[in-house]
Amino acid sequence: MELVTEWAELETPPGRVAAYLARPASGAGPRPGVVVIQEIWGVDGHIQDVAERLATAGYVALAPDLYSLGAGRPPVLAPARIEAAKAFLNAIPPAQWMEVLGDEARRAEALARLPGDEGPQVGGTLAALFGSARGEPATHLEVLRAAVGHLASHPACGGRAVGAVGFCMGGGLAAQLACCEPGLAGAVVFYGASPAAEQVGQIHCPLRGFYGRDDPGIVAGLPAFDEALATAGVDHELRIYPDTPHAFFNDTRPSYRPDAARDAWARTLGFFAEALGSVSTVAIEEAASPATG
Repeated sequence: MELVTEWAELETPPGRVAAYLARPASGAGPRPGVVVIQEIWGVDGHIQDVAERLATAGYVALAPDLYSLGAGRPPVLAPARIEAAKAFLNAIPPAQWMEVLGDEARRAEALARLPGDEGPQVGGTLAALFGSARGEPATHLEVLRAAVGHLASHPACGGRAVGAVGFCMGGGLAAQLACCEPGLAGAVVFYGASPAAEQVGQIHCPLRGFYGRDDPGIVAGLPAFDEALATAGVDHELRIYPDTPHAFFNDTRPSYRPDAARDAWARTLGFFAEALGSVSTVAIEEAASPATG
């Protein structure tokens, strides 16, 4: 399918952000929208690819770059710097990521092995990504709520329903967006932190979640999240894949697990097909009958 892809500027209450928009180039009628919420790496090639997959499936997808708020990305978060930081982590087994990030001595030792001045640059980018760059969730949610409204009013959507899908940091934000945005028609969480139980009662849309069993920091919060969703009467399903790490859906990382990713993506598309407006069908007998009139 031919797609239209572009970077657009999105006006939000906290300020202007850049956003990657992907939609089908042609086709009948307005289409539902999906806000795609970035991992900690920002709106990189993987997140743009997710938006394009959704557009190929018939949605208008919008991925706001949360790091571009205001004056745009600072140099420490330039795409090349983030790719270098990602490559550094890719060389470490996924189970050791947080251990290395949390242990200053081990991190410094590993960074010192990088050539030239790459170590200090990667270290600075990692410090920004896992520190100040993450910003305040409340500010991100204002941006994301504006993105929902932008899609709902976009000519390609024409008022159709809007959902959201997020990954890692964005997965947690997708769950929180479901708690605070009444206009959201459905939310999908990929290995994101669960919101507080007192927030869950505010969710008024169906929710799906996908997690890896080998992601203890995230999985530990799922029993309470599941119970709170059930108590609130939220249509939900949380799936945990065995022998699967964090970030299993990201096919640019060593953590990628194709079986879990394939299953989760199929379920995501099926969920959005229902939550954002199912398509009516006709009975076999009716279809086989000669047309009248």
